[in-house]
Amino acid sequence: MKKALSIILLALLGASWAGAKVTLPSFFSDNMVLQRNADVAIWGWTDSGSKVTITTTWTGVKFTAVPDKDGKWTATLQTPEAGGPYKIFINDGERLTLSNILIGEVWFCSGQSNMEMVMAGYSGQPTEGATDIILDAKASTPIRMCTITKKASLKPVTECEGSWQENTPEAVANTSATAYFFAKKLQDALGIPVGILISCWGGSTIETWIDRETIGGKFPGEFNLDFLDGTEMPKNNYQTPCTLFNGQVAPLVPFTFKGMIWYQGEANRGRAEQYIRLQKEYVEMMRRLFNNPDAPFYFVQIAPYPYDAPDDWTSGYFCEAQRKSLDVIPHSGMAATVDIGEYGTIHPCKKKEVGSRLAYLALVNDYGLKGVSPVSPTYESVKFEDGKAFVQFKVDHRLLSPIGTDLGGFEIAGEDKVFHPADAMISGWSGVVVVSSPDVPEPKAVRYCFRNWGVGTLFNNYGIPVGPFRTDDWNL
Repeated sequence: MKKALSIILLALLGASWAGAKVTLPSFFSDNMVLQRNADVAIWGWTDSGSKVTITTTWTGVKFTAVPDKDGKWTATLQTPEAGGPYKIFINDGERLTLSNILIGEVWFCSGQSNMEMVMAGYSGQPTEGATDIILDAKASTPIRMCTITKKASLKPVTECEGSWQENTPEAVANTSATAYFFAKKLQDALGIPVGILISCWGGSTIETWIDRETIGGKFPGEFNLDFLDGTEMPKNNYQTPCTLFNGQVAPLVPFTFKGMIWYQGEANRGRAEQYIRLQKEYVEMMRRLFNNPDAPFYFVQIAPYPYDAPDDWTSGYFCEAQRKSLDVIPHSGMAATVDIGEYGTIHPCKKKEVGSRLAYLALVNDYGLKGVSPVSPTYESVKFEDGKAFVQFKVDHRLLSPIGTDLGGFEIAGEDKVFHPADAMISGWSGVVVVSSPDVPEPKAVRYCFRNWGVGTLFNNYGIPVGPFRTDDWNL
């Protein structure tokens, strides 16, 4: 009976006409994924002056939208449980059809070059495991990808470029590796369609992704915004406040998604304290603009890299700031990457680990899966006794690992604040790491992977690494 009704509906509504007067943003396209069990926004423009009707094959219910004086119309569609493929028919007197639509989970993915890095990698900088992932991709697997074309603007724009692609080898090769591994893990675990909407730019600072109202209102005097009133784009537009929001986020508002993943920070590395405030305001802005006040926000802690001075502490302070932002951003989580940095490139090849760790957070926190802990163990307290430091951690479920192994990355200092490489080992089943050095008979502070370059060695039982931390409050 349902099949017969669908045939009748399709016959009545017909196929799309090449001369349709209705136009849509490019990201409302064939193959797209819409968020399940939601009131999803859809909009476009018409030059007919007539009201627009929207009909979907998942219900057959007709939705109506009235264009404003500029011809823009907006409608809200009620989506069902995950499924598809479906069609959407849009009619203002002439009909337009969107085909092969799936209903599932949609995530917004943004950041700088480590989010932008595609599965095929950069020149001389591959993505580990990419060949099999690309060649094993099948269009029948319900993962869909939409990458927004780079565009900086002095003013918010209404349109951008980017259309949804099926899960084909060519499309996967040219999709963000981090975002794709995230989507694949969700799809494998949930068994439903997953869509990733990707908007990123290599080298971009976080302030480029924030709107003028927020930068001007929350950070008075910290950024010069005078250029936004001019006509000439600054040379480094991808590091200029508001410009990427204007070109690559504003046109997407208010597209409906489940949550956000974010991989950015290297370009802001020298401004740790400010970054906490910037990331908080970025998330609040996105949740407000996209009418999603509880949207989960999962981000990546930057990986070790030598930069100009491998022994400098800049990355440590920045990673600390990223961790602190968890305290001021509700419904957020952080994927640590201290174990997967590469000395020769700022773009680590192990993007599967990054995407999967982000997905673990979502699967446990938002989809109710149980049995693992996706959260990095965090430093809780330290006790100094008999020339040793006893560092206590907060650990969910299982304790720290690996037991019985000498742990690298630890340093210890006395009153002189000079840090020395330290011996470190987990103490039994207690969640305590014992740290010492013969060069520091009376220790006062411990740091772990706090310099620009280091290799993480401490995890929970599920392979989630402990991020950089320190027990002191010294400004070195």
